[in-house]
Amino acid sequence: MGVYVNKSSAGFKAARKSEYVDKSRMIAITNQLLDSKQSLMCVSRPRRFGKSMALEMLCAYYCEAYDSSPLFKDLQIASDDSYQEYLNKFPVIYIDITEFLTDGTPHKDIVKHLQQSVIEDLNETFGECYDKNEPLMKVLRKYVVKTGKKLIFLIDEWDALCREYEGEADLMEEYVELLRSLFKSSSTPEVFSLVYMTGILPIIKYNTQSALNNFDEYSMVAPGALAPYIGLTNDEVNALCEKHGMPISDMKNWYDGYRLQDVGSIYNSNSVMTALRHRKCTGYWTKTAAYDSVSSYISMNFEGLRDDIIIMLGGGRVRVDTSSFCNQMHKVNSKDDIFTALIHLGYLAYDDDGGFARIPNLEVAGEFRNAVRDCKWNVLSSALRASEDLLDATIEGKADMVADTLERIHEESSSILQYNDENSLACALTIAYYTARMYYMVVREMPAGKGFADLVLLPSGNQVGRKPAMVIELKYDQTVDSAISQIKQQNYPQALQGYTGDLLLVGVNYNKADKKHECKIEHMQL
Repeated sequence: MGVYVNKSSAGFKAARKSEYVDKSRMIAITNQLLDSKQSLMCVSRPRRFGKSMALEMLCAYYCEAYDSSPLFKDLQIASDDSYQEYLNKFPVIYIDITEFLTDGTPHKDIVKHLQQSVIEDLNETFGECYDKNEPLMKVLRKYVVKTGKKLIFLIDEWDALCREYEGEADLMEEYVELLRSLFKSSSTPEVFSLVYMTGILPIIKYNTQSALNNFDEYSMVAPGALAPYIGLTNDEVNALCEKHGMPISDMKNWYDGYRLQDVGSIYNSNSVMTALRHRKCTGYWTKTAAYDSVSSYISMNFEGLRDDIIIMLGGGRVRVDTSSFCNQMHKVNSKDDIFTALIHLGYLAYDDDGGFARIPNLEVAGEFRNAVRDCKWNVLSSALRASEDLLDATIEGKADMVADTLERIHEESSSILQYNDENSLACALTIAYYTARMYYMVVREMPAGKGFADLVLLPSGNQVGRKPAMVIELKYDQTVDSAISQIKQQNYPQALQGYTGDLLLVGVNYNKADKKHECKIEHMQL
């Protein structure tokens, strides 16, 4: 075994000894693609969604240097017809590009160092004597001709060099030439049975287009057949929560929210696993270079950008055209480009039924709140800070205080949104109860009884029995009594089917002429 060639299975062994969710059926997909026109795969997904673990699994399965059947015999892939045919049958090259960015190599020498490192490892692993100064593809072609064994090539964070040194034209050109020589050569199908690359962003519109447009892409916008293997599915998280005695509602509130076609809910796998270990749901997606991009993006002055971010912070969706994005994080030319980048980074979820973006969950919403603070959106930051007091006032039944706070938040958020209508109030109301997401599942326009409840707050996890549920109804130029009456007459509490305990009926009326707010709160027992 070597460092890059026939790398050890230690990574996948460690995963199997940890809390492991069986994603091995993905191997059946890669087995089907071996030696086909679709054998060049690029899988882009956000950080902490299992990219590296997938590569470690593929390396352990295909690598010829050891018998990995003990790692797979109890997994789903073991029952697949292709399992035995390809198990430990290939020489495997596994490269993590980020290692070459952090090992002290001057950036101008990274591409040369990468090639030489693989060739040196090939010589040491197999006792060969290839010239390390020859092009890597030439050496790999010699190896395949000599041995008759085609290679599996696995690359983690292939685009790290592009993201880190995008402005270095000479370096980018050298890297493009390497990729072209490896993956768009007449010898490519003769040398590789499978190439599986991971990255943050898709590749098709990078400057590397001519080198890599023959890859099939699997992204957060178009995950294809790999959708079940991006993050954790709802069934998988349900099983984990049942095993560990943790409320699924907490996991949903904090880490759910991504929706992929034919799969449904997708959770951030790293955050779920960390929450299980610590037995606490909170924001584990700590600040990274990606977070720095969020802060810089939302501070840009594209028309409508702030409006849409506030709408999303308020629980709404905004339409996004993802087609114009050139897949370069430092080159954004519109609001749509920014939102598309944030979708690929995992900071926004994408609903392909109409092309809408939204903030997926409480964990990510917290990062947006931090970004808003760091960008000095003082008015919005003030509104978000006031939400804690508003929640307490509502629970304590202080209707006048609720009305005053809502009025201030509505006025402040409307000054940013540049409009003052019913949508503004609905958005402001959700922002006003932003802090409630720490303790509640917050749902706008929830189907209920004979209509839709404007805002429903259901206690989540260990807050059940500690905090009351709430149904909030908005009225315009009417009365708070009419709002409460509508909740009762339309039987909105029916939306809380299965909930027992205290329920608050909250009526809010907004007088458009004088911009005054009124509130009435009634208690009810379910």
